[in-house]
Amino acid sequence: MTSLPVSHEIARKGAAPEAVLSVTLSYEDRFLRRKVLKSDQGESFLVDLAHTESLDQGDAFVLTDGRAVRVEAAAEPLLAVSGDDLPRLAWHIGNRHTPCQIEAARLLIQRDHVIRDMLAHIGATVAEVLEPFTPEGGAYGHGRTHGHDHSHSHGPEEHAHSHSHAHSHSHDHGHSHDHTHSHSHSHGPAHTHDH
Repeated sequence: MTSLPVSHEIARKGAAPEAVLSVTLSYEDRFLRRKVLKSDQGESFLVDLAHTESLDQGDAFVLTDGRAVRVEAAAEPLLAVSGDDLPRLAWHIGNRHTPCQIEAARLLIQRDHVIRDMLAHIGATVAEVLEPFTPEGGAYGHGRTHGHDHSHSHGPEEHAHSHSHAHSHSHDHGHSHDHTHSHSHSHGPAHTHDH
């Protein structure tokens, strides 16, 4: 079996060599460390990076044979969000730790019925679209750091974790309140009795 061309490094947009091949990847698929990909031209290659990386449109995989494979953002099902107060809508989206592509007249996010309902409730106009998704970088967006990628990979889990954390926090708080109450109650009479 012929061994596949391999990429151990990424060239960032602007610094990438002229690419003869391209590969079209969804937002989720642009987070990777080791994976066999197939170029748009039909040639398979192995990505084998030292750390998980997050790629943006225009970045390129540099193959060991010197060729570059340009990364293109795939069209995917998104929600286009618009309204009179875009900064406020963006704040609500950011508050949900949801990756967001910010444009002058609209915001693009991945489809999520809970967020869609929340946005509609606060007056946003929400439409389903099929477009490439290139959200902002930063703590909860699409960035280049391993730390960000880690946080993105665990996005849904973190969201679930936050939810259960809030639940368990209330529970702990309640428990701790009951405990304190019951402790002072029993300690009070005992203390008085000792006196």
